Amino acid sequence: MSTPISSVFDLEARARKRLPAVIFDYVHGGAGMELTLQRNQDDLCALALRQHDMRDVSHRQMSVKMVGEPATIPLAIGPTGLAGLTWANGEVEAAKAAEHFGVPFCLSTMSICSIEDVADATSRPFWFQLYLMKEHKVNESLIRRAHEAGCSALILTLDLHVQGKRWADARNGLSVPPRLTLHNTWDILSHPRWLVGMARSKRRTFGNLQGELKQAKNLSALTQWIESQFDPSFDLDTVKWVRKIWDRKLILKGIMHVDDARLAVDIGADAIIVSNHGGRQLDGAPSSISVLPEIVEAVGDRIEVFFDGGIRTGGDIVKAMGYGARACLSGRAWLYGLAAEGMDGVLCALHLLEQELSDCMALTGLDDVAHIDPGVVTAQPALRPPGRPGSGGPSPELRSAYR
Repeated sequence: MSTPISSVFDLEARARKRLPAVIFDYVHGGAGMELTLQRNQDDLCALALRQHDMRDVSHRQMSVKMVGEPATIPLAIGPTGLAGLTWANGEVEAAKAAEHFGVPFCLSTMSICSIEDVADATSRPFWFQLYLMKEHKVNESLIRRAHEAGCSALILTLDLHVQGKRWADARNGLSVPPRLTLHNTWDILSHPRWLVGMARSKRRTFGNLQGELKQAKNLSALTQWIESQFDPSFDLDTVKWVRKIWDRKLILKGIMHVDDARLAVDIGADAIIVSNHGGRQLDGAPSSISVLPEIVEAVGDRIEVFFDGGIRTGGDIVKAMGYGARACLSGRAWLYGLAAEGMDGVLCALHLLEQELSDCMALTGLDDVAHIDPGVVTAQPALRPPGRPGSGGPSPELRSAYR
């Protein structure tokens, strides 16, 4: 009998067991020494939640709107590349789970399933995340296809002037489909459940780029092409160009500085995502949660502020919203579910987060996740020695007891 799933961490353990290391390391890892990746979780864990007990919390409101779209809980399924390598037709399965549960789904430019695949499999409009290339014809084609597919929002990722160096991916020789080497052949063959399951996949390469460029069949060749396409001159004018040609909701992802947040307001973006790319770009950057309050303070109510970076529990959602976020996005949490059990795993992850969110609200005295009292989310209070209030130390009686 398999171990019951009681948290996202259980899904992570199942994903690790089911996936070859080359795939799991891609999902799980970050850039360089993974300092930023670790900070995201450590800093969320370091925050404390204050209890308010004498309140009626029998009716708890957890639904919100994200750029005008209803969400059953304040969470969207964030864009992640290569999700279709963890489970056959993975992005389609995740999109169906999001639609069934009632949260927004965002498809990555670097997905295995294409924009059209997801549109054909779902009835609810989804979001599309765009990486801009130097070749404007590719950008224009992707934007046009997203528009024709009925995507209701475009997430423009800002923090990819160069690609972060992910040591595990380089060591494993990650490619699409996975390239067999002496290092990983045995590991792949020792995961027959994954291998047999992937035989059902409709695609074996990058669905959004297939037909756009010939390099899409191999990640190594594609990486070289992408690196040649990264443009260090990507700036405000580039974002303005996207705002001009995209007439629906525009969300800017990768905001970690108040200046960039203010610029996003100025150009007419509908929302920003405070995100350090899940620790996969700049290693050594601060955690997303540590910069969230100052960004929220800088923009006020002029733009919706979403949070991304380390969400693993419903309590993490309360912490992010208590720090000022309107809602959150999650990448790894739902990916672990997908890798473990496909669509059912994604639904499992969402239900776990929903139940944890509900419990956390009840125990902190909250009846509406969109209205969290100041001070509910706080730094862990410093420990003081026991004794009389203000004494600065143990009472004389306690000191004498230890003589």
